[in-house]
Amino acid sequence: MMHFFWTSQGRRMIAVRLSLLTALFFSGVFFAAAQSQTAGNTATATPQRLSPQMAVDMAIKNNLDLEMAGIGTDIKKRKADFAWNTFLPTVGVNGTLSHDNWATSTNAYEVVPLPGTGHAPYSVNGMSGVTNPDIFVVSPFNLPQWHVNGTFSATVNLSVALFEGIRSLKLDYQAGTITYEKAKLQIEQNVRKMYNNILLLEANAVLLQEMLNNTQDQANMAEANYKAGLASRLNWLQARVTVENMKPSINDLDNNLRNLKGNFALLLGLSYDAPFEIEPLASGITYIPQDVADLISKAASGKPDIRVLKANIMTLESQRKAFNMQTFTPYIALGWSLGSMFNPQLDPFKNPWFNRDNWNGTGNFYVTIGMNFNGLFSFTKEGQQRKDMDANIQIQNIQLAQMVRDTELEIFTTVNSLEKIRTTAAAQQATVELADQSYKLTEEAYKGGLQDFLSVQSSALALEQAKLQLQTQQFDYLNGLIDLEYSTGLPFGTLSSAANNEGPK
Repeated sequence: MMHFFWTSQGRRMIAVRLSLLTALFFSGVFFAAAQSQTAGNTATATPQRLSPQMAVDMAIKNNLDLEMAGIGTDIKKRKADFAWNTFLPTVGVNGTLSHDNWATSTNAYEVVPLPGTGHAPYSVNGMSGVTNPDIFVVSPFNLPQWHVNGTFSATVNLSVALFEGIRSLKLDYQAGTITYEKAKLQIEQNVRKMYNNILLLEANAVLLQEMLNNTQDQANMAEANYKAGLASRLNWLQARVTVENMKPSINDLDNNLRNLKGNFALLLGLSYDAPFEIEPLASGITYIPQDVADLISKAASGKPDIRVLKANIMTLESQRKAFNMQTFTPYIALGWSLGSMFNPQLDPFKNPWFNRDNWNGTGNFYVTIGMNFNGLFSFTKEGQQRKDMDANIQIQNIQLAQMVRDTELEIFTTVNSLEKIRTTAAAQQATVELADQSYKLTEEAYKGGLQDFLSVQSSALALEQAKLQLQTQQFDYLNGLIDLEYSTGLPFGTLSSAANNEGPK
């Protein structure tokens, strides 16, 4: 009867605890195994002793998802640092070789000397270089169809929207930084809670082992009494059955603890079988009264999720402002170009390229003022884009309001749960003391033949169950404080380490 009580309640409680532990894992834990050591080397290695802060530092260092997020933040930082380059002109150089589809005709001049002057006749294209001509004869002339020209240009577009665009890039980088810090805090939150849960399972394993040892001692006593004729064979058999029934529960708990520690090692970037030890928490828990209104006030400005959402809203508002400036204000375009074109009356494949007289210089400086009217109308693509931006900002503000409400409820619920744990733990502590006294008295009575073996087993089981529940409540209290620290934006350890008599980290 007593064994049924242990297996139905004790195992069920352990199963619930393990299911909660499993939910703490996140995607980066399994990818960190790539940096682990080999199993053969860790088998004989000295166990590494870890403190909560050491475990947090290792997890942050070896988490690949966080590393990728850091790269994304670096990209945003680089954009923000060089946002001023939007005012740099666009500089380029190009060369063009073109061919006309149809030939173009022009007039050529042939100079014929007057009779008796002795001048030799010659032909030129145009009047350049002709002095004292005697007779000009005009004849048709086909221009070359191949042309060559080169251009160097520099252009820059200026508008008031560029200044807001620079501000948008800086706000986007700030939002990325907050998002990165949020990811780090979530890793630290999960590591610290998993650290506590490992300690809880280890403490449970110690209690079960103590209970097994006590049960074995009582079974040995029952066997001695049976052989001495002081107890029945039934009592001896019942004691042996109780011992054997406890062994599978202990083996299951040990196996679950090994699995949890293996996954925790992977999370820290170690091999799954890397030996390590974790420092126990200080004995005793100090229950700290919490002010719900003060915590909610801190959470409204300190919770990482709220800070990320506020930063994203500021970025969207700045982008919308820049878009409106670009839509409703004119722009100025400045440009300057310098070019050279091969004389179109000469053939680039027949005349020399390195003769300066064969090239004509081109180029200009211009100032253009313009404005795009598409954004003024709501049915255009630009108009619809502006409406979409307004709608997205409205959605983000609604999500912010909802998150603030959810956070208020979360903190209210967490504080109430902590208060419940505090009162329950106080009563449970008294229960442990009473159960301990009851067990000692029952064991003495059994030795004197005033109680049977089942009474001793019942008292021992009640004592171990009371200790187990007290330990569970204490670790639940610490994990609840860790959740409060994350929700309010307080540094981890501000509440949890103080409750554990260690002082703030």
